[in-house]
Amino acid sequence: MSVKVKNNIWWVGKVDWELRKFHGEELSTHRGTSYNSYLIREEKIALVETVWAPFAREYVQKLQQEIDLKCIDYIIANHGEIDHSGALPELMRLIPETPVYCTANGVKSLKGQYHQEWNFRVVKNGDRLSLGSKELIFIEAPMLHWPDSMFCYLTGDNVLFSTDAFGQHLATEKLFNDCVDGGELLQECLKYYANILTPFNSFVLRKIKEFISLNLPLDMICTSHGVVWRDNPQQIVANYLQWASDYQENQITIIYDSMWDATRKMAEAIAQGIREEEPSVLVKIFNVARGDKNDIITELFKSKGVLVGSPTVNKGLLSAVAGILEEIRGLGFKNKKAAAFGAYGWSGEAVKMMGERLKEGGFTLVNDGLKLLWNPDEEGIAACRSFGSDFAKQYNLTIKGEP
Repeated sequence: MSVKVKNNIWWVGKVDWELRKFHGEELSTHRGTSYNSYLIREEKIALVETVWAPFAREYVQKLQQEIDLKCIDYIIANHGEIDHSGALPELMRLIPETPVYCTANGVKSLKGQYHQEWNFRVVKNGDRLSLGSKELIFIEAPMLHWPDSMFCYLTGDNVLFSTDAFGQHLATEKLFNDCVDGGELLQECLKYYANILTPFNSFVLRKIKEFISLNLPLDMICTSHGVVWRDNPQQIVANYLQWASDYQENQITIIYDSMWDATRKMAEAIAQGIREEEPSVLVKIFNVARGDKNDIITELFKSKGVLVGSPTVNKGLLSAVAGILEEIRGLGFKNKKAAAFGAYGWSGEAVKMMGERLKEGGFTLVNDGLKLLWNPDEEGIAACRSFGSDFAKQYNLTIKGEP
């Protein structure tokens, strides 16, 4: 069923209530998602994006109930990733000559995935496409979050079709941001940004500033996932400006895994030491083997300080800790202080290894870490509390704006 967005703009996408993992198994989607496609019915008719490949046939069948496919003048491929373009092969099989507008990198992406020679029309930043009395303005947005990404803006209606930017994974019957729970919405937006867009902070800032400089009025943002921002769409733009500026809250997050609870006991004692030294800071503790890694990464994104713990196993780390450290390295967090800790029985290499990986991920190590032999006794617990207290003192330097 289509939903009217504004004037001659209709949502013709697909809500995926069942999705719990995205990008293969890389991203959790507790609240499902949607694949947003938009039909613009002006003197000329444009279709902006399609849906994920598993829903291609259903999508095309429902689109045929909305419009004679041969009446579609233009297809806009803002992004080549298959959750956006997956229905194109089925659609183009029926209307093979319809021009597909995308960036040069978009052509490479679509050809590389589908191996088809469609009627591609390459657009560049600032190019315009007339729909009659209104125009689509194309705005290249490379690395938000693929090299091929672009936005398009519909004049007259003042609507920005923003592909992955400003979106979130949220399945809902209510298409618009003012119709859903604001807390849930913000949580999913932050999770989406932290796990997907963090590596591209500089691109986000540059593109938002560039769009602002165009002085285009903004009444709505039509994303590719989740809600349409019709109530004060500038609010999510303001959030992005914050999040892209090495965002931090007054929080320290401790993550760990443990074989026989020794490292868990260390984590809890370290947290106690932090609270005793700095009661105002919010401290959160996560077992990475039992928690959701994307939720944990979201908490790391919010934090000024991070502590990571693992016992030493076969001269290395427990796999859950090693895995999340690799994810963190790729995200490239900045201006966060960190330290490592862990119990060991034989050789104790894990603490040094975690420290090295944290440095590779852009963290500032405040010390050489803490390792304890076997299960911590009272003296060991006291050492952990002292370690936490010392970390909080270093953290205090950060929140006071000192290096």
